[in-house]
Amino acid sequence: MFTGIVEEQGELVALEPLGDSARLTVRGKLVTEDAGHGDSIAVNGVCLTVVAVEGEEFTVDVMRETLERSSLGSLETGSKVNLERAVRADQRLGGHIMQGHVDGVGTIVHRVPGERWEDVRISLPPQLNRYVVEKGSIAVDGVSLTVTTVDEDGFGVSLIPTTLALTTLGARQPGDPVNLEVDVIAKYVEKLVTR
Repeated sequence: MFTGIVEEQGELVALEPLGDSARLTVRGKLVTEDAGHGDSIAVNGVCLTVVAVEGEEFTVDVMRETLERSSLGSLETGSKVNLERAVRADQRLGGHIMQGHVDGVGTIVHRVPGERWEDVRISLPPQLNRYVVEKGSIAVDGVSLTVTTVDEDGFGVSLIPTTLALTTLGARQPGDPVNLEVDVIAKYVEKLVTR
């Protein structure tokens, strides 16, 4: 489980295509401090299992399902990525409950700068619209955000200076893809009331 509070920006140092999968090597000084084989690290909001750690780099395998449902397949060597280790049971839940299971990919539509923040508009795949509500939570590239507006085509979020400075969302531009994970509680509620 994750909270959407990004611990650091890492860098993709290698991407090895393996037919219907890929192997990624990511540099992240903080997340590798206590990482070991089998640990979970979210990379741009995607929960991945560590298969090797060497110094400040960790390696993960990414299957076709993940490549098709997320934007990880469009990364290139040198790409900056948001990193978060799985939350421990004794930690504060600073963002919202996230699984690291990306529901779809949106696109940055436009950005409107404010004095110290930015309003960002993101497209929303139609099948996810029913799970997104104003003032609800959504994960964008692994960042826990509050939805400020929503309509049938997309949603808006406001990014505070900390988010702009410490996550990849500060550099994302119109046209860039972003991973989206809707609130898992909304999905469970829907299943319970439609049975």
